[in-house]
Amino acid sequence: MSSANGAPPSSQTAAEVRPARADELDIVGELTLDAYQADGYLGPGSTGYAESLADAAGRMRAAELLVAVDRAGAVVGTVTIALPGSEYAEISREGELEFRMLAVAPAARGQGIGEQLTRAVLARAQELGLPRVVMCSSHKMAGAHRLYERLGFVRLPERDWSPGPGVQLIAFETEVVATT
Repeated sequence: MSSANGAPPSSQTAAEVRPARADELDIVGELTLDAYQADGYLGPGSTGYAESLADAAGRMRAAELLVAVDRAGAVVGTVTIALPGSEYAEISREGELEFRMLAVAPAARGQGIGEQLTRAVLARAQELGLPRVVMCSSHKMAGAHRLYERLGFVRLPERDWSPGPGVQLIAFETEVVATT
């Protein structure tokens, strides 16, 4: 087994990050929905978004779906990578990779899994030769914002938007350092 950067998991690594498998899609959907519900991010009227969060099979068909798996083999996190122009890309433009629906199981939080998943997205952008990664987050997700800022993301306020009443999404971007 290897991590997203090709290195084997070390004793410091919380989980292995890899593409999701078809037999994990129900678990990935449940985990994503549970993570958003646990943090109170799904209020009244968010039924459509809840369905989208639970639809890991749809994300796997239209995007790249990564999972974080702990040493026991349990899926403990996930992220959706939206390639430019794909149906899951909301704010990305040419030359930008976008990620969405990053979720860590509530019981696995505080172990660096969200950071591992985010770094895997950055590594994927490098592999694809895309110089920038963008994403949106609810204005309520302050803990996630601190992670993104620590990893070099900066606000991209001109791409903030609202997908519906009472929901404000704020945009972030980071440049991807090309490897030689």
